[in-house]
Amino acid sequence: MLGWITETNHAERFVRELFDSAGVGVEGKQPGDILVKNPEFYGRLVRDASIGLGESYMEEWWECDRLDLFIEKLLRIDIKKKITGSLKMKLLTLQALITNMQSLARAKQVAEAHYDIGNDLYEVMLCKRMVYTCGYWKNQTTLDGAQEAKLELICKKAGLEKGMQVLDMGCGFGGFAMYAAEKYGCDVVGVTISKEQQRWGAARAKQLGLTGVDLRVQDYRTVHGHFDRVISIGMLEHVGWKNHRKFMEVAHRNLKKEGIAVLHTIGSNDSQKHGIPFFEKYIFPNAASPSIAQLGKAMEDLFVLEDVHNIGPDYRPTLLAWWDNFEKGYKNLDQKKYDRKFWLMWRFYLLAAAGAVAARESQLYHLVLTHVGRDQPNCRFS
Repeated sequence: MLGWITETNHAERFVRELFDSAGVGVEGKQPGDILVKNPEFYGRLVRDASIGLGESYMEEWWECDRLDLFIEKLLRIDIKKKITGSLKMKLLTLQALITNMQSLARAKQVAEAHYDIGNDLYEVMLCKRMVYTCGYWKNQTTLDGAQEAKLELICKKAGLEKGMQVLDMGCGFGGFAMYAAEKYGCDVVGVTISKEQQRWGAARAKQLGLTGVDLRVQDYRTVHGHFDRVISIGMLEHVGWKNHRKFMEVAHRNLKKEGIAVLHTIGSNDSQKHGIPFFEKYIFPNAASPSIAQLGKAMEDLFVLEDVHNIGPDYRPTLLAWWDNFEKGYKNLDQKKYDRKFWLMWRFYLLAAAGAVAARESQLYHLVLTHVGRDQPNCRFS
């Protein structure tokens, strides 16, 4: 089928029929429609799947006023199973099967490619606490409010108390660590593989006089300690299926017997070996969101799962707020460093992700874990 489509002029007909079934036109007249400017787009999409879709957008072969709605419509007809790409695309799965894509040696790739590209970019895009994960929009109308509400929710689920020793695995810019120190009087060790995140967070903690916040450039696998609480917010997406068990073992060995762990992660509806090829190539190298099945298997005989809370729908307004901030603040960024192609790539990244969330393709799980044998914790889980 693929060869027949790509080797003839039938690619356009095939894609048009597929888009029509999703309620997407190619003349750009309705919200979510696209305007095709280069007819080679059709064959490239069939051949290269998500990479072809994203790269052709970055090269301005097509445009769309509601990119999030376009992606949402395509995902609702299960586009990933209908356009799978060439053999080259399928080899990505084979690579993920035989290689530990998130090994110690490879782990820093995502930091170098994404998290270290420039704190100036993230200062424009994110909230005042520089939290780069899904907010919690219940009773909130602003990004700052949603992120504060998310941090507070996690603190409540963890049952934080003054003087507790807390480990933040994948601390990012230190938003949670500083919040826990400020609001609850905790001492927090945060680890990240991003030098730029650590640099920014350490400087902010010092500015605020938060001596109990210790942010380190360190891989989670090398952490050894005894903590009252273990928190991980937005890092499991970078752990990889071959390392899910190791992640749980690290959390288990660092958590005191009467402790509580709270994990916040994007979740996939199916068990993946690798992520979406476009996002792997341009945004998050080696990333793959875990499924509930994968997480359950990884924590088997280590933890009791006390609570699962899916705040997935809250990710769409978070992503749209990030895009709105980036679009408004783009004029203040270095236009040579973040050129037109970067702008298009970043738009595709944020709005495609928003469309995926709207289609319920992605979830956002909060898991509360305790050691086997511990009494049920007295915490508020939602």
